[in-house]
Amino acid sequence: MKILILCTGNSCRSQMAQGFLQHEHPEWQVYSAGTHPASKVNPLAIKVMSEVSIDISGEHPKSVDQFIGGEFDYVVTVCDGAREVCPVFTGKVMHRLHIGFEDPSDHEGPEEEVLPIYRKVRDQIRDRFLRFPK
Repeated sequence: MKILILCTGNSCRSQMAQGFLQHEHPEWQVYSAGTHPASKVNPLAIKVMSEVSIDISGEHPKSVDQFIGGEFDYVVTVCDGAREVCPVFTGKVMHRLHIGFEDPSDHEGPEEEVLPIYRKVRDQIRDRFLRFPK
């Protein structure tokens, strides 16, 4: 199984989804990328994933451009922005899915106020991607 998960910045939701899929299915090839990649993975995403024993601290945002010609069983968008500007893949894509999640990085404030939002989104991503592809 070869999967590409897309988001706008590839700094939070797509990184979390990739982390869960790689953790549960180490035999799968799972990648994530962004249509407009951020400079780094969101530190609060790293923190809430570490709370469930998944380390995404070594990841970095990647551009979808490097995957355009690839072959994938699934290309999954996890945010509406990526869905709207998802590029045309010249490679073979068996299935395209959109599974949208709220962007926790839209919330500002002290860490103790925004961490519950990151945890909620993390848990939603976990619950949905642990049943993937169903």
